[in-house]
This record gives sequence, C-alpha cells and structure tokens, in this order.
Amino acid sequence: MTDHDITRNAPVSSADNQHLVACEHCDAVYHRAGLAEGERAQCRRCGGTLYRESTRAYQRLLPLVVTALILFVVSNIFPIVEMDLKGIRTQTTLWGAVQALYADRDMALVALLVFATTILLPLAEMLMMLHLLAPMARRRLPAGFEYVVRYIRRTRPWGMIEVYLLGVVVTLVKLSSVADILPGPALWSFSALVIVLAVMLSFDPRDLWQYREPPR
Repeated sequence: MTDHDITRNAPVSSADNQHLVACEHCDAVYHRAGLAEGERAQCRRCGGTLYRESTRAYQRLLPLVVTALILFVVSNIFPIVEMDLKGIRTQTTLWGAVQALYADRDMALVALLVFATTILLPLAEMLMMLHLLAPMARRRLPAGFEYVVRYIRRTRPWGMIEVYLLGVVVTLVKLSSVADILPGPALWSFSALVIVLAVMLSFDPRDLWQYREPPR
C-alpha cells in the first residue's frame, strides 16, 4: 500500500469545508487530495492515517448493508440452537435469550446490555447506513447527512454481535458433553452476518463526505 502525504493548508472559506479533513490524532486540518487506488493520506505532523482511497469499498457498500439487514432479520427470527436433553428438546432465539435474562431480576442489566449491543445498536447502524446510501445511489443528498454520519461513528464501537457469537460457540462446546446440540438456522446466519459486518466496518463513514451530492 502506498502512502501519500498531503500538505497542510492555510485557513479556508466555508465553501471549501467539504474538501477539508482533520487528523483525529492531532487535529491538523488539510485539504483533501485525490488518491490513486491503494493509496492512503498521512498526516505530516504526527504520521497518522487521514483517509484511504475507498472508491471500490463505497461501490459495494449498499449491497453489503442490504445483505446485512436480511441476515439480521433471519438471525432474529429463527432459533440459534436446539438442545435435546433426554428426549426433551428446547430451542431459543436471540430475543428469547434476552427475555430469559430479563426475567431473572439479578440479570436485568445484563439483558439490557445484550439487547443494546447485539440488537439495538447494530440494527440502528445498518438502518442509518441505508438511510444515507439509498438516496446517494440516486445522486441525492440524504436528510440530516452530517448528523447521521456522526451518530454512526459514535455507536459503531458498541455493536458486539461477534462477541455474542463467540459466547454462543463456547457455550455449545461446553454443553455438547451433556446434551445433543443441533445448530439452528440463526447460528449460520449470525456467522455470515459477522463476516459481512466486518467488511462494512472496514469502511470509515467519514469517507461518505467525498461521495455525497453537494447541496444546490
């Protein structure tokens, strides 16, 4: 990957604001420069990465968001796992697990945390991305563009579907010695969802600024 330095500029007018980028490490402000494929812009002051060339990532972002939403719905409708213990078969969904935790008074806070990090915040991010990308695909500026991009950056660290999936896998391994474990459809869709989300998270939502249709 090639690094590309861009020179710091003097203060600019408000009309040029959409072409500015600030270093999140030292707050230096630069004019956004065009990059070739595979290049990244670095801060001259601290050496931190300012942004990368992301045209290809942007082009496949909307299909990824739609795919993630479909997988998310499947993951929450179908059972994650079925357990057969001496002829008694039980199954649960993600929402069922949250309800079971909430029913236990000592686990109510844990239930709220699981709900927020595995259902509410991931779904909110996917819907916000869809809100931005669908109008942009038609060369229209989405409503509240600036605020939605900020909200995505703030909520993104709290989405922890991959942590939940890891916990499910560890639990299944431990229970396999005492019961017959049958993976449900949601377990496979959760696995696919984690992969799709990992690709989505590689795209910095700040890069959407360079692809938006400027207001008229």
